[in-house]
Amino acid sequence: MDLRLPRVRGLLRGPRRMLSAAAAVVVLAGAGTWTAVAGDDPPPVHRADRTMAVGDGVRLDTSYFTAGSGGRRPAVLLAHGFGGSKDDVREQAESLARDGYAVLTWSARGFGESTGKIGLNAPDGEVADVSRLIDWLAKRPEVRLDEKGDPRVGVAGNSYGGAVALLAAGHDRRVDAIAPAITYWNLADALFPNGVFKKLWAGIFVNLGGGCERFEDQLCRMYQRVAESGEPDPEAVELLDERSPQAVGERIDVPTLLTQGQTDSLFPLGHADRAARAIRAGGAPVAVDWTAGGHDGGDLETERVQARVGAWFDRYLKGDESAATGPGFRVSRTLGTGSGDGEPRLEGVSAGSYPGLESELRPVALRGREQSFENPAGASPPAVSALPGIGGSGGLSQLSSLGIGVSLDFPGQHAAFESAPVREDLRITGSPTATVHVESTEDDAVLFAKVYDVGPGGTQPVLPSQLVTPVRVEDVGDGRDVKITLPAVDHEVESGHRLRLVLSSTDLGYASPAAPATYTVSLKGDLSVPTALGDTGPAAGLPAWVWWAPLAGAAVAAALLLTARRRTTAPPPDPALAGVPLQITGLTKRYARSTDRYAVRDLSFRVEQGQVLGLLGPNGAGKTTTLRMLMGLITPDGGEIRVFGHAIAPGAPVLSRVGAFVEGAGFLPHLSGRENLELYWRATGRPPEDAHLDEALEIAGLGDALARAVRTYSQGMRQRLAIAQAMLGLPDLLILDEPTNGLDPPQIREMREVMIRYAAAGRTVIVSSHLLAEVEQTCTHLVVMDHGRLVQAGPVGEIVGSGDTLLVGTFARVDAPLVEKVAALPGVASATATDGGLLVRLGAGGTARDLIAELVRLDVPVESVGPHRRLEDAFLTLIGEPA
Repeated sequence: MDLRLPRVRGLLRGPRRMLSAAAAVVVLAGAGTWTAVAGDDPPPVHRADRTMAVGDGVRLDTSYFTAGSGGRRPAVLLAHGFGGSKDDVREQAESLARDGYAVLTWSARGFGESTGKIGLNAPDGEVADVSRLIDWLAKRPEVRLDEKGDPRVGVAGNSYGGAVALLAAGHDRRVDAIAPAITYWNLADALFPNGVFKKLWAGIFVNLGGGCERFEDQLCRMYQRVAESGEPDPEAVELLDERSPQAVGERIDVPTLLTQGQTDSLFPLGHADRAARAIRAGGAPVAVDWTAGGHDGGDLETERVQARVGAWFDRYLKGDESAATGPGFRVSRTLGTGSGDGEPRLEGVSAGSYPGLESELRPVALRGREQSFENPAGASPPAVSALPGIGGSGGLSQLSSLGIGVSLDFPGQHAAFESAPVREDLRITGSPTATVHVESTEDDAVLFAKVYDVGPGGTQPVLPSQLVTPVRVEDVGDGRDVKITLPAVDHEVESGHRLRLVLSSTDLGYASPAAPATYTVSLKGDLSVPTALGDTGPAAGLPAWVWWAPLAGAAVAAALLLTARRRTTAPPPDPALAGVPLQITGLTKRYARSTDRYAVRDLSFRVEQGQVLGLLGPNGAGKTTTLRMLMGLITPDGGEIRVFGHAIAPGAPVLSRVGAFVEGAGFLPHLSGRENLELYWRATGRPPEDAHLDEALEIAGLGDALARAVRTYSQGMRQRLAIAQAMLGLPDLLILDEPTNGLDPPQIREMREVMIRYAAAGRTVIVSSHLLAEVEQTCTHLVVMDHGRLVQAGPVGEIVGSGDTLLVGTFARVDAPLVEKVAALPGVASATATDGGLLVRLGAGGTARDLIAELVRLDVPVESVGPHRRLEDAFLTLIGEPA
């Protein structure tokens, strides 16, 4: 049921023989019209348009795509989303045809040029049409057959088309593989979850179908009945059940790629979960892919998903064993935004098999007394979670992954229970659960459950993907214990944040009881949180450098002993810079045997005491070369480096005030951590009392592990030991090159705290890292390099830009008078028109949530809202590379 909304362009357009051979397809338009479709690469794609009669006076508008003359090939049926037509999948059809498939697309009943009434994938309607299309494919001379009348065929589609792919596999044994996306397993559950009517989505859905009269009569009557009462009846549930893939779930036994959207309040992730469990129980291969988009907006990752669908069909239709079908489970995670345009940057995290929604549960204790709250008369004003119809490529639900909250709960209409701050980063992947005791002054109660991520100080609570779970509790007058399964999400809760369970009496997207009532709710246990793809794991095995690096360490120690006795002549110190940890002026280093190619060129910057400076740049920017010159390991071709006023040269005495960690330290695995550090310090030839060993170890936070052999250490512990080694002697300037390499997020957070603690005493840290989010949280200042040159230097805040600026994308140009109205809103400091919408800077007291509400009130054609700049997009803008 892929829905196209005026403000969500590009998103929502987007085996048993069931009938006897008597229902043969009749081709009304003869051989059709063949058209050569130009492609970037040969062979050209040929398209034949036909109108097919499928019985009962219904005619389907179809297109058939082939390329080349390579004999018989597998076939693919491509179905479109609700409100669309065959034209929406033409580009994908052409791509599959070039890849060696015969591809048939069609407009479903009631859409495009096809006739008939919309039956919501009725078994004797839209699903029967698929079988008739397969009959036609079986007669094509270019289509591969498994046996007479049985073509090798796969079915793919998004949303409404994804459901027909599942249903076809359950009804027609000839379907060999399917790839449904962002679709439903049970349509009754999608529109009546837990017995609560999803009124806003249902109304949009009927409107996109062209009005109630465009649907089959029984569907129209059902909708009118439920919309009027605000509550689904058994007949409505039964009608939608029989048109759902769940009805034939035990008969779907073909390889299935399930793609589901994380930002989807229409068909949330639980639908793909139930489909995966049912199909896998039948023994068929199943892979699950959670994208960053859905019916509420976000990034559908169309190019990546279509490539994976192609590989899936290559493996299971062509029989290509080498086809890279991808992991059993993949989830897209938002890293930040791109080069100033507000587009999210994504990474994929995967597992070998799909873990389900309640895997590796972790209890999180909640606190809160018994609470009473009101269901207001008429269920108004309603709380706000998702806003169907306002999304686009950014999507309001996408804001939650960027740390912006847009939800609204009214005082006196909800209860809230909150955890203590989590002690380490917590990755939730799946459906949290909680049990509560509910009482009501009426026989029935309808509650809307959600879990917020609450930052320090309780500000800006974020509702992951803007999802809620509605729950109807019947016969609740005397009180009942209710287990609530909350929406499935993939969301990271940062250390120091809290989880807040909220139970509200209303929600904008759903029908609530109109009669006033008082609900009383209390906790009955902890919140259980699934952590199947959490970032913690077993300790890594000892890397190779642990075994060979001691030899290199001994060589370095010998070099230190020699250079301690052989000082080079250096320029006199500069008294004016005696308190400046580092000043680099005109630093230049050419590549070996080159006169005009530079690793570093004319680099100048200054670092002050107490700063944590991040040295940033893409690969090849010259960062490591700069650090090596700073440590006296290589000699510059030009320019000067001064540390506390002293010029740097190999063996310079001032290097005793510099500690460094570059490319991993080597330790003797059979010695303890403390013994390794003591041995290293003795090799420097410096007095033991100068080591400040205990102070360095306290900052590094290794605790009792110091007495254990290094071979028992995890990667994070070895990394901290290496940092402690660099801190021996408590150098005034500490240089760290990629100190978080190989660490998981909790270990990275610990390393961050180590650096911050070290600088807190007035010392200076320079850290080179590719983890921009960590740099943003750790560093006070930045130096950005590219191609050996300085791009920008200064405080993090200046380089990143003000965090109070939002980019409002609009699907139509905003005229000057409307821009002036936005600029005059309370809490808005300024508003400027851009090519894609508005750039709004918030003033004192202004919030994203209030801004969005006012924009909707002013009829601003909002398509997306997002932060204007973060370090990721500031960095990419500076170095001139795309996101």
